[in-house]
Amino acid sequence: MSTTRRLRPGVPVASAPPPGARPVQPGLDELGTPLQDVTFVVVDLETTGGRAGEDAITEIGAVKVRGGEVLGEFQTLVDPGGPVPPYIQVLTGITTSMLVGAPTIAEVLPSFLEFARDSVLVAHNAPFDVGFLRAAAARLERPWPGFQVVDTVRLARRVVPRDEAPNHKLGTLAALFGAQVTPNHRALSDARATVDVLHALLGRLAPWGITHLEDLASATDPVPGDVRRRRTLADGLPDAPGVYLFRGPGDEVLYVGVSTTSLRRRVRSYFTSAEKRGRMTEMVRIAERVDPVVCATPLEARVRELRLIAEHAPRYNRRSRAPERMPWVRLTDEPFPRLSVVRDVRAGTAHIGPFASRAVAQQAVDALHATFPVRQCTGRLPVVPAPGASACVLAEVGRCGAPCVGGQDAAAYRPVADAVRSAMSGDPQDVVRTHAARIRTLVVQERFEEAAGVRDRLTAYVRGAARAQRHATAARCRELVAARRTDDGGWELVLVRHGRLAGTAVVDRATDPRPAVASLRAGGEHVPAPVAPATAAHPEETDLLLAWLEQPGVRLVELDGEWSSPVRSAQAVRDAAAAVAVALVAPPAPLVDDTPPASAPERRHTA
Repeated sequence: MSTTRRLRPGVPVASAPPPGARPVQPGLDELGTPLQDVTFVVVDLETTGGRAGEDAITEIGAVKVRGGEVLGEFQTLVDPGGPVPPYIQVLTGITTSMLVGAPTIAEVLPSFLEFARDSVLVAHNAPFDVGFLRAAAARLERPWPGFQVVDTVRLARRVVPRDEAPNHKLGTLAALFGAQVTPNHRALSDARATVDVLHALLGRLAPWGITHLEDLASATDPVPGDVRRRRTLADGLPDAPGVYLFRGPGDEVLYVGVSTTSLRRRVRSYFTSAEKRGRMTEMVRIAERVDPVVCATPLEARVRELRLIAEHAPRYNRRSRAPERMPWVRLTDEPFPRLSVVRDVRAGTAHIGPFASRAVAQQAVDALHATFPVRQCTGRLPVVPAPGASACVLAEVGRCGAPCVGGQDAAAYRPVADAVRSAMSGDPQDVVRTHAARIRTLVVQERFEEAAGVRDRLTAYVRGAARAQRHATAARCRELVAARRTDDGGWELVLVRHGRLAGTAVVDRATDPRPAVASLRAGGEHVPAPVAPATAAHPEETDLLLAWLEQPGVRLVELDGEWSSPVRSAQAVRDAAAAVAVALVAPPAPLVDDTPPASAPERRHTA
């Protein structure tokens, strides 16, 4: 069904020459199609996943527009030929039952291609949507029309700087430009919002001389001449892994980056069309030189990058520059413990984290509050209630034992605190079951946005608890030496002390690695013991080391301390999406067997 809808201004139009101006005959290469004469078909898809060759389309929405007017719309659900994954149902609201009786892609695709014939396809993150359409055409053995494609994400990266919008997601841009439709992960609504975003972006490009269809081909991949001329900054850099530092006119560090293969090739990419980030182009324009730091291994390069960012706090780096500010969730040490978001770790009490932000830490707190009747008031309570104290509404609804007014003494409150402590440092099953049951209820009621919020709280808790448990093991391990075979048959050696990289070395296949191990241990960095679960390193550094140690083929050579992993722990359910999936398709059940053999409480290595 075709409709007509007037859009707000924003489409660039050709302007008349000023009076008295001499007419100029343009050359053939200057001729083109004005944007107001171009028919765009803005398309959006919903799918069962993110892999075009394996997942299927569940909904197509498209809007045909020309000269600021909508000429028609196309929308249909599509039977994917199988069930919709639970997390997709939560995200989009499209359930398997909704697609029963819907046309198949074999029926829908010809109609869509006819709708889009002789048009320019537009999509937000076009490789995703066009990739699925091309894959569907290939499966049906239909020829794919040679559509010109415009990606609004790439256009936005050109004209919307980071200081104006934190990212280039459709929802962010729709809010920025005041789109008439709010994106909601349904195909037609998202396509309508993309139309408004497209016109706003074209309006911003018009003053730059991008007023014809042919101009769009170069609008997203320009390399300014002044940027290209600075490629000599990469001359002389080594062809080896390492870290590079862009320095400004005052010798200040503007940006720290890493290359795991070739410093020279990586730095040269900043002066080509491969670099899409606007802030990097700005940084390159003011950089005076590039200092390389050659590293023996890719792992050392990544660790040095983190340390240099923390040391110099470069203004163009987005990664964490202040690890000491990363928040933790603590169970306080007092007669009536409570949960608190803090900036440091103290001995003698339970912690989870660290988290990327205070908001994520608060989500983990909310998950624990939803599971256990632990008090939520923020003040320290005396052992004997103060005269005139009154209970809050949580006591009235049975969510708190009201120790503030004597409803619980310290002994009665202790099992509650012990349960929270166990969920933070050990078994997460109580939290997982509670949230899984809540998600199932909300999905049955089709309250998908609330279900997504519950999922996010569960995810924050599980990831924070798993990170703290993994880091605690590394923090308590005084020294660990591990080895991994290199591609040429030698050995990459890594020395870790209290979760921090204390040294690394590489030996070739003809060299006995044992003297190198002894030398590494003798000359490694001295690392004081931290307060677990905090390690002696940037949290991301410890994550890098743990990921390296968990690679297939890595061998533990020397161990001073204990390296263990509890059977019942948040690590077993680190992927909270798996817990959500279980909640949607099966009744509540423990994700880990509740009766493991008593003789195997945990997997461990000791020395």
